[in-house]
Amino acid sequence: MSHFQYQNDELYCEDVPVAQLVEEFGTPLYVYSKKTLLEKLNDIQTAFAEVEPVICYSVKANGNLSLLKVMNDAGSSFDVVSGGELYRVREAGGDTTRVVFAGVGKTDAEIRFALESNILMFDVESEAELDAISAIAADMGVIGPVALRLNPDVDAKTHSKTTTGKKGNKFGMDIERASELAKKVLADPHLALKGIHMHLGSPILTTDPYAQAVKKAIDVVAEYRNEGHEIDWINLGGGFGISYKHDEGLPASEYAKVIVPGVKEAKCRLALEPGRYIAGNSGILVTQVVFTKREGGKLFIIQDGGMTDLVRPAMYDSFHGVWPVKSTLDPQGNWEKEHDGCEKADVVGPVCESCDYFAKDRSLPPVERGDLLSIFSAGAYGTVMSSNYNSRPRAAEVLVDGKEYNLIRRRETWEEIIAHEKV
Repeated sequence: MSHFQYQNDELYCEDVPVAQLVEEFGTPLYVYSKKTLLEKLNDIQTAFAEVEPVICYSVKANGNLSLLKVMNDAGSSFDVVSGGELYRVREAGGDTTRVVFAGVGKTDAEIRFALESNILMFDVESEAELDAISAIAADMGVIGPVALRLNPDVDAKTHSKTTTGKKGNKFGMDIERASELAKKVLADPHLALKGIHMHLGSPILTTDPYAQAVKKAIDVVAEYRNEGHEIDWINLGGGFGISYKHDEGLPASEYAKVIVPGVKEAKCRLALEPGRYIAGNSGILVTQVVFTKREGGKLFIIQDGGMTDLVRPAMYDSFHGVWPVKSTLDPQGNWEKEHDGCEKADVVGPVCESCDYFAKDRSLPPVERGDLLSIFSAGAYGTVMSSNYNSRPRAAEVLVDGKEYNLIRRRETWEEIIAHEKV
């Protein structure tokens, strides 16, 4: 997180003190670095430039309109998984002709909206979805562009709740049915087979799963072409891992080493759907300590952010770095180290669930009521998964650009939470 650094014992986002942002906008507060977003996107664009890919930023990772505009202005396209996300892309000024639409449960209304928006292609997850796209396209008098999402049965060694490329999960169709499915598309005048799609899960911290998937993709493309199909695209999804703990994440160039040669061999266009890789370390969640207490032989740091703001630890047992915004100790991004002058503590939230925590048994400096904490690597799957459980308003969001910053989502109010119930 190169643009979140401690200067004079205080955390900065680019050239702005984080405490200054809290003074103006309160907590919990999401803070994003524009420079980091652009650098991570550029990493992927540069690493895969040899095959001129279409980089489709995954809106589900963080769909704030201002961030989508940043991505769009930098040449990114978009991966969406709902009609609502496609609507966001349109509102952000995105070119919908370069959008890919994934997701296992696309409704008829969403399919129609996507066809009206002239998207690049659907990542089709089931044979029933093929039938639905065909029927709606026929009714509209258009042709539905499809890529078959094939399940390569590759174990990417991710969390059980975020693996998507093995048999037995809800995503995609068995790769053994590839020929049968392609024949069905070829025989349908209302469908056009554009390519194949494989997504293995997230986060993936080695290149081997992609090497396995690319090999299988090459074989499928060759089979399709031998049967007379015109196929131009290989979409390998996203899933590139990032460093949550220290330096476990790989640069995009390492993934490119195993993906680019296969794409060139297949003589296909490449689509990628990165989300976490771009947004994850581009954002932090800032919270304020409400109380500290010692019970049962443990130190608890209770702060105003909770699982309603960042659910990943509760849902996936995910690791996030946690450190005071003002501290004479700089952890240098090594969050698991037991630093001198620190004590192990559980960092927990106010939500009435035992799983409402951000860190357990974490070595941290002393903090007091009113101190600020930064939850690092929170730019992806943070605010997009937030909720109003316990009638808690969703957090505000700020985008920093050098010395400048803008509020890009205002904090919800209690009145807004109940507004839709006043019918």
